[in-house]
Amino acid sequence: MRWIALLFPSLALDVFARALPPQHAAAPLVVHEEGRTPRVIAADAAAREAGVRDGMPLSAALALAPGATQQPRDVAAEEDALARLATFALAFTPAVSLADGAIVAEIRGSLRLFGGEAKLVAGLVDGVRERGFAPRVALAPTPLAALALARAGAEAAPDAPGGLARALAPLPLAAFDVEPATIATLEAAGVRTFGDAERLPRAGLARRFGRALVDTLDRAAGRVPDPREPFVPPPQFASRLELPACVHDVEALAFAVHRLVQELAAWLLARGLGVTALTLALAHERALVRHLGSPCTHARFALATPSRTPAHLTHVMRERLARLALPAPVAGLALATEAVAPLAGRNLGLLPGSEADAPEVPLLDRLRARLGEDAVRLVLPRADHRPERAMRAPLPEACASAWPSAPAGDAPRPLWLLARPQPLRGLTAAQPWVLREGPERIESGWWDGHDVRRDYFVAESPAGEVAWIYRDHRHGTDDGEWFLHGVFA
Repeated sequence: MRWIALLFPSLALDVFARALPPQHAAAPLVVHEEGRTPRVIAADAAAREAGVRDGMPLSAALALAPGATQQPRDVAAEEDALARLATFALAFTPAVSLADGAIVAEIRGSLRLFGGEAKLVAGLVDGVRERGFAPRVALAPTPLAALALARAGAEAAPDAPGGLARALAPLPLAAFDVEPATIATLEAAGVRTFGDAERLPRAGLARRFGRALVDTLDRAAGRVPDPREPFVPPPQFASRLELPACVHDVEALAFAVHRLVQELAAWLLARGLGVTALTLALAHERALVRHLGSPCTHARFALATPSRTPAHLTHVMRERLARLALPAPVAGLALATEAVAPLAGRNLGLLPGSEADAPEVPLLDRLRARLGEDAVRLVLPRADHRPERAMRAPLPEACASAWPSAPAGDAPRPLWLLARPQPLRGLTAAQPWVLREGPERIESGWWDGHDVRRDYFVAESPAGEVAWIYRDHRHGTDDGEWFLHGVFA
């Protein structure tokens, strides 16, 4: 087996800093613990250049960097971020598990699919960095060994015989999740590293410190199995992103929106779904970011067909946000799905160039984003012979006075139907209508109380218009009333 560990030592800082592009000239950012005397637990490069260090009082840090943005640590956001990163890692291997501030994944079974270990690791790490996180990476034959190597700053343990033991020997015991009291007792006896503990008699080690220490050594060395609970993406997607500083312009939100879209696309891919409707909430007060209560601005997005392409989703959301007026500065964002549908993966082609994607942003979605959802409607046919019921989603009367007609094989159909058939009174010899085609009998609906018995004709009116008319035979008579139902262009 081959395990990769991605450790995130700056996770407390990354959950805030990733909302802005790296080249953005922002104030220094300091993350602190909450309490009576808050202390710094993370600081970005600008703050460190000013002299801010981890563990110093927040008051001292602000004295060194007076214009620094301060944020209390958000443990819930860190846990959510790890879950989003684990969801992204599922695109590379199905064996992904969460650890303390890290992700471990078994990649041996996916190496051929990605062209070898180097390409798989590069793709995974690059994707994590594109999402705004700085991982420390290590590889080893066991998950605990990979975690220990990452915590100690090492890179990999070779697969050669004895390579794992040599790589783990110099590592401190603290890197293996050993209890602090056990570490202190062993250090007092001169045992400070994994190799030192491995040289001790195992029976005596178990009697003095319990079986847990021996099991830890065996799991790291691969002598016993180290089962890990597999990560399963949540059934619904909802992600939030707090901004380091309030944003006054919609355009400045584009980068943060893209971060959320990347997480959404990874979740959709992991679950084999496509999104058809989603909501973006913009919180206007920092105290409300975590709860997304009022006052918030909500923007809803609907797609014509299920999609999970990041470029498609980002473009639609940017088009919609461009028409949005912010009533107040934005302190945070949250993206959630409203409706999803199954979406199969795309098959690769055999010929060069045949794997090119379809247009990433369909015209219908672009029009909806620019003009609004009420301005563009999607009408689909339904299996019903009655023309007025042959649409799944007819246009409401408030938007139009006619319905589009449904195709019926080779039978002639007008482009538009009237919202309601109009009686043709006075259809006499004085004003003759010329019947060009027909009749076409439509008799259906007896099961739902809306029975129709009609003979349709393509006819020319006295004014020269080509229309679709029918004679109603519901009452069993051959001389039923005539109605106008549609007009040909």
